[in-house]
Amino acid sequence: MTNAPKRNLSEGAGETRDRDDYAALIRAAQSGDHGALERLLMRAQEVAYRFSLLVCGHADDADDAMQEALLKTYRYATRIRQPEAFRTWLYRTVKNACLIGRRKRVDEPARLLSLDEPLVGPDGQPRQVDAVDPGRGPEEAAINSRLRRRLSEALQSLPAPYRVVVVLREVEGLSTREVAAVLRMSEANVKTRLHRARLHLRRELDPS
Repeated sequence: MTNAPKRNLSEGAGETRDRDDYAALIRAAQSGDHGALERLLMRAQEVAYRFSLLVCGHADDADDAMQEALLKTYRYATRIRQPEAFRTWLYRTVKNACLIGRRKRVDEPARLLSLDEPLVGPDGQPRQVDAVDPGRGPEEAAINSRLRRRLSEALQSLPAPYRVVVVLREVEGLSTREVAAVLRMSEANVKTRLHRARLHLRRELDPS
């Protein structure tokens, strides 16, 4: 009998469940279950779009990154040797597609800003995918909408390398180890960037 893989103690139940759900869908697809592949693509589409929209910055780049991720998922899902690592692979695919799209744009800055330098907010309003909760009143919904808008603007004011770390860790719920794997950097560097990004977001959201 083989030993069960050790769980990362920093993982939450939701992270483990998501990873296991993806792995189950991939294994089912590899066994010939076309319905499982379709469910995998639908789930990957939602994740890839949300992540790409926050990370790419430009809506067109986000759409392209999502399509690239879905195409690669469709092509390679039946060949993935480590189904438990699918989330890491998916986020890395989206991140790389965003970087490629950014390099194609002539209006991108020549270098990335540091958190120690003055930051300029993005041009235009970022696209948002809002779901209205029917159990909430209009006043509460308006307050929540304003809070989401402020958070989105604060995230967009972060330099891209820091924004990716925050989105992966705080929005997508990946563990520090998973974020390090996606970005191909040490866990110590992930923690450092996350700490600096949190300080910046705190200043943006509570300037007083």
